[in-house]
Amino acid sequence: MDENFISQLRKNYKKGELIESKVNSDPFRQFEIWFEEVIQSNIYEPNAMILATAFNNKPSARVVLLKGFDKNGFKFYTNYNSRKGRELNANPNAALLFYWMELERQVRIEGKIEKLSREESLEYFNSRPLESRYGALASNQSEVIPNREYLEKKFFELKEKFADNPPMPENWGGYTLKPDLFEFWQGRPNRLHDRIVYKKSENSWKIYRLSP
Repeated sequence: MDENFISQLRKNYKKGELIESKVNSDPFRQFEIWFEEVIQSNIYEPNAMILATAFNNKPSARVVLLKGFDKNGFKFYTNYNSRKGRELNANPNAALLFYWMELERQVRIEGKIEKLSREESLEYFNSRPLESRYGALASNQSEVIPNREYLEKKFFELKEKFADNPPMPENWGGYTLKPDLFEFWQGRPNRLHDRIVYKKSENSWKIYRLSP
């Protein structure tokens, strides 16, 4: 496709600003403020986030769904034997990226990943729709399979076997990313975007601005 055509797809940003004197001193609270505004904007799947991992100097990324956050970190759930699970087991350093195009905002978060307790994972697993629980049980995520029919056959066999009470797979559960850095980005006119960083320093957060 023509590069000139692609370059013309860029839009000028003008929906907001991000000023040091107006941001919250706590990055978790600042994220909560923005997240509440995103939800009020009726954005489709506002909890969608890109999870970036790396192993043997090779990065990989995928979209996962945020399932909760608090002072302890940002939670998501997956198959521990998936590619991301294997990479996080080898290298717990990871990054999250939220991109809310409709508000011309993004948030980047870096930190270390820890597994959630089996009890917490089980509580969440049992709260999921029944079909989703069977999906987690049927899928050996990231493994090669012969075709879709193989997956669907396994899904229906498990439904017949366990009825309304599928067990949580042993290799399935939650993680939390414990942040040591946040970057809040607000699109601005003329590409002079606002970038405010919170970097953890012992028991406090240092706040500074980056050039766009």
